[in-house]
Amino acid sequence: MNSLRSLPSIEQLLQSATELIGTYGRPLTLDALRETLADIRARFKTDLETALPSTDLILAEAESRLAAWTKPTLLPVINATGVILHTNLGRAPLSRAAIGAMTEAAANYSNLEYDLSTGRRGSRLIHTESVLQKLLGVEAALVVNNNASAVLLVLSALAHRKRAVIARSQLVEIGGGFRVPDVMKQSGAKLVEVGTTNKVRLSDYENELADAALVLRAHRSNFKIIGFTEEPDFASLVETAHKAGVPVVDDLGSGALIDTARYGLAHEPTVQESLAAGADIVCFSGDKLLGGPQAGIIVGKKDLLDKVKRHPLVRAVRADKTCLAGVTATLLHYLKDEAEREIPVVRMMSLTADRLKVRAEAWRQALGVGEVVESESTVGGGSLPEESLPTFVLALSVKSPDKFLKKLREANPPVIARTENDKILLDPRTVFEEQDETLISILRSLL
Repeated sequence: MNSLRSLPSIEQLLQSATELIGTYGRPLTLDALRETLADIRARFKTDLETALPSTDLILAEAESRLAAWTKPTLLPVINATGVILHTNLGRAPLSRAAIGAMTEAAANYSNLEYDLSTGRRGSRLIHTESVLQKLLGVEAALVVNNNASAVLLVLSALAHRKRAVIARSQLVEIGGGFRVPDVMKQSGAKLVEVGTTNKVRLSDYENELADAALVLRAHRSNFKIIGFTEEPDFASLVETAHKAGVPVVDDLGSGALIDTARYGLAHEPTVQESLAAGADIVCFSGDKLLGGPQAGIIVGKKDLLDKVKRHPLVRAVRADKTCLAGVTATLLHYLKDEAEREIPVVRMMSLTADRLKVRAEAWRQALGVGEVVESESTVGGGSLPEESLPTFVLALSVKSPDKFLKKLREANPPVIARTENDKILLDPRTVFEEQDETLISILRSLL
């Protein structure tokens, strides 16, 4: 007759679990063995006829627990959706140079806050500033951990308990519930709304500039207002604000340094255009159209940036050494006029439909099934709403598209695709060429 007393003790199991201890450590192995024994006892009490497992089976069950506990949840995936800046898939993949720079910074000590010329404490704020000064011709720059932090920091430093003027049409919400009015409130700035949702005039601003600390423009990067609308051009707004002695802060968000119109897309306002129009401070993202790691970049006038750099919040939102290394390496691609060749996001935007058709046809020939059809890729990442790029995709007909998508997500590595008209669509624009063989192997095994 089965008896719980016949189960091996924890000490006996530990003596047999040397391999598990070597892989997972003694404390974690001990937890797994205890939980495994507890489950076995619970199962036995509900069914006395249950056969008690051997020591080997107990160790195997404990190993399964340990594997589940220690399995990474952040995994690389193959993005076959055709969405270049897929927020849910981590936005911008990095250039080889950026990856190398971040690896070097992570693996070694560095002069992060050490002045090599004097042998004294230095500042981490300088490491990307010189590149941004050369690239954009700005007086000063600062890199923080993301663009939301950049906007919050600037408002906190320059408009705390002061009036910050913004058009009602720009009180936007982006992904994750991030709302411009909430950020302004959190900074302590007194929100002053001008105009209406669809109509904003220079006179609306002029009426509210008295005693204002700044004017904020927030770029509507993820939607459009069309129809019966009016809004002053940015240069005129800057001129009006400056006449009243009020600085202008431009939250561009997407971080475009290249004219996207060259790829057949709508023109996305660039950082250079904002600065040329007279913006005193420009804030933008590092991991969107710029194509670098997650970061918020602040550039502009030195007197204003000095105030921002001295604010206590700087320490809370500062970028770490790997971020600074990655951002600097990414910016150097622009400085050396090699962004289209080296930065994946820019390279993906530049790919022609004919070139993508060749790859999609190669996929079809390798699989022996499916058809190559015209489709559309999108930029994503809250940039260029309603804009698309012509592409060719591999379309697969399967019995159950939802089940097939699930199997793709369960593959190693997971493959993320999309459906249209009950067909699985795989877009080569966002699949790296070195991933082709792996993708074909996964598809072949499932088909």
